[in-house]
Amino acid sequence: MTNMKTAIYPGSFDPVTSGHLNIIRRAASVFDELIVCVMVNAGKNPMFTLAERVDMIRRVTADLPNVTVDCSEELLAEYARKKGSRVIVKGLRAGSDFENEFQMAMINRKINPELDTMFLTAEHQFTYLSSSTVKELAAYGADLTGFLPETIIQDVRDRIKKNRKEEINK
Repeated sequence: MTNMKTAIYPGSFDPVTSGHLNIIRRAASVFDELIVCVMVNAGKNPMFTLAERVDMIRRVTADLPNVTVDCSEELLAEYARKKGSRVIVKGLRAGSDFENEFQMAMINRKINPELDTMFLTAEHQFTYLSSSTVKELAAYGADLTGFLPETIIQDVRDRIKKNRKEEINK
């Protein structure tokens, strides 16, 4: 049986930003259940492992009882079919995001014709925010308040320090 009230919010979430959390909170208020799914992206070299990203998202969404966190290495359209979800939620920051996300929505629908994609536009204070930007700021020791949920700022700082030590010891 397909649950029309379950949506999936996929992404690499490396790390989960305040912008991601804003989309999660807004989508969780629309759907009975929201599955935040950490996806494997072959084109990216993540700072955090899948398990670490899942853990961070669980910590920052602990106050949202209808949010579950999962991970997957399969095609999103197939994952959605297995979970009985017919809705994918994607956040859009700017016009440049739309083109790529629209293409992915069409591909997902081709693979799974019952699957629709719902786009949520980022709130103005998050339109510039990406995980890549946050990692760059963190590498320079910038204050990450407002960019990341408070709960995970130390995780990011610790990972930056660890990576620096590894680079120095090479």
